[in-house]
Amino acid sequence: MRALVLNEFGGPLVLDEVEKPAPGPGQVLVKVTASGVNPLDTKIRAGKAPHARNLLPAILGLDLAGVVAEVGPEVTGFAPGDEVYGLTGGVGDLPGSLAEYAAVDARLLARKPASLSLRQAAALPLAAITSWEALVDRARVRAGQRVLVHGGAGGVGQLGIQIARTLGAEVFATGSTRSLATIARLGATPIDYTTNQVEEYVAEHTAGEGFDVVFDTVGGATLDLSFSAVRTYTGHVVSALGWGTHSLAPLSFRGASYSGVFTLLPMLTGRGREHHGEILREVAALADAGRLKPLLDPRQFDLDTVADAHAVVESGAANGKVVINVAE
Repeated sequence: MRALVLNEFGGPLVLDEVEKPAPGPGQVLVKVTASGVNPLDTKIRAGKAPHARNLLPAILGLDLAGVVAEVGPEVTGFAPGDEVYGLTGGVGDLPGSLAEYAAVDARLLARKPASLSLRQAAALPLAAITSWEALVDRARVRAGQRVLVHGGAGGVGQLGIQIARTLGAEVFATGSTRSLATIARLGATPIDYTTNQVEEYVAEHTAGEGFDVVFDTVGGATLDLSFSAVRTYTGHVVSALGWGTHSLAPLSFRGASYSGVFTLLPMLTGRGREHHGEILREVAALADAGRLKPLLDPRQFDLDTVADAHAVVESGAANGKVVINVAE
């Protein structure tokens, strides 16, 4: 089969002929239709994501959508012909989705939303699972709360807005000037972080009390700002990029709490993989109920032009999630 192979960090992705995998016990062989591109994919390629623990040579591609070709021993719940999606590889020693076929752990898969195309489904897994773990599993968002999403127009942020709204929260989201219309279209109150200081938007939107939940999808200085934006005593900051050195003083002075999300952990450790499948089934139900939909960049890429797709993501010029067409 054809696959893109990374032989050295910082080097090119090489389109090569490799052996087609066979599904082992507990695995499903998926004929890959589409592969979503995340900023993490570009960082892995560049050798700037040691936490992903990639072993070279590697087939990259985190998000997958496709059709079940075979099921291995001990697999129930899937059959050839099923359309599926999942966050299934591209880290550690797990081959990714930039290949015509992928043998993946069935626990990481779910049937794709019936209302979405495979291309749309490929845009969801990493972003949706990260948002779900942050807002549902960690922060336990509920109706009536005010939720602030940092980076609301990004791949994770747009799903975070939609999931928080399905939970009944009033949602606000930060973004650059050019992304404010997208944030508003998703149903959140947009906040231009380039012209508004944290104290200003906390005063305007919460009467100075702070947001019940702050979801940081940006990291760095934005996480520090999150500690100053959260509600006193009962507030909860949750971050998908909580790395680096941060002062917890603003959080501590508010008596608030913090949680971190590391979405790759089940793939790297083998623990908790069933929950990823459960989340994707919940997400599919929301999509089919018309309550969640990914925004896709309209540009078309395939295995021959993945480098161009990565360049779009790295430049920050994507207008929605970039998706690779692997097969028809």
